[in-house]
Amino acid sequence: MKLWATLAVLGLLVMGTWAQGLMPTIGLPPCDSPEAEAAALVAEKFLNAQHTHGYKYALNQIDKIKIISRPDQPDTYLLELDFLETTCHVLDPTPVSQCPVRQKRQTAVEAECDFALQNTTQGLSVVSFKCKTELESFEDICLGCPQLIALNDTDGVQLIEASLDDFNKNHTFNTKFALFEIGRIASQVVSGGNRYFAEYAIIDTNCTSHDDDNCIPQNHATAIHGFCQAEGSANLNQVTCKIFDTTQAANATVPVQPPLHAHTSGPHYDPAVHSSKHHKVTRLHDPAATGLLSAESAESAELVVPKAAPVVKREVASEPANAPAADAPAADAPAADAPAPDAPAPDAPAPDVPHIQPEPLLIVLVCPGKKKHF
Repeated sequence: MKLWATLAVLGLLVMGTWAQGLMPTIGLPPCDSPEAEAAALVAEKFLNAQHTHGYKYALNQIDKIKIISRPDQPDTYLLELDFLETTCHVLDPTPVSQCPVRQKRQTAVEAECDFALQNTTQGLSVVSFKCKTELESFEDICLGCPQLIALNDTDGVQLIEASLDDFNKNHTFNTKFALFEIGRIASQVVSGGNRYFAEYAIIDTNCTSHDDDNCIPQNHATAIHGFCQAEGSANLNQVTCKIFDTTQAANATVPVQPPLHAHTSGPHYDPAVHSSKHHKVTRLHDPAATGLLSAESAESAELVVPKAAPVVKREVASEPANAPAADAPAADAPAADAPAPDAPAPDAPAPDVPHIQPEPLLIVLVCPGKKKHF
């Protein structure tokens, strides 16, 4: 009987060891660790390469990170990330690290994304992601500030057409530019009526004179692009345009696509990338094929052995070097059954003892990470 019991215990130990060798383990590094930052920057670069409308997005905060390790397989990184819209258009070759983040008073846009990456011998690469884009409401805080209006607003579009016409009349390029995409339109109530603010991307055409008609935009992959900011009204406006260096056009984090006008209706309207007032970041990238971003469905089959845990530090006051041990009697201490000198009578009230406040626990939070902007 003892032999069978011993064999059963040994069998359970062998099975447990075998299971630990096959089951995935979970690592939970700090959100601000170099490992997490490196994975998040790979995700940021990939997201901007997929995003073909509107503006580039910059990482704002790492909310969560989990690293799943399986024997003989690449590690899988699961991240929850927050991004903020920058003022750089997706066609702008400026690195996203140098692009200013749009401030709250300008109606900031944020994106919450879940990413799955794999760490192979070639490095980290994104295998799937999903995002949700939202406007940060600032209307109640900034009364009188410009407010976003629809991308197809009649007065706003009229400002864009008039300002682009002014730019074509006055620039020194040997081409006529056409509207490529509307980025933003905002309006502000001022004395005398509404004032409009517009941001839009432009593309050069096959026309060499402003007076030419029926102009056709050049091939997007090789065309000259620019970005304009205009304000005023249809009859009174000012416009500034930045033309992107054609030698940097290979920036094309933007895949080749046909020219489009980003309105809220018409043949180019796509609810996945347009809303009535702003451009949404790309929502999905192959999440169904991997199953990595589904609701924590696979976690029940995982062997959860965290590689790292929240760190708790406690500050303890140091004792003097010559302090006696807590349980050792002093050298000249009286006998245990003898009353201590000057001891109070048994019925005397206890003397007041000052209350010592315990040292606070210092908890180091590992997630979420620090916000980089706001």
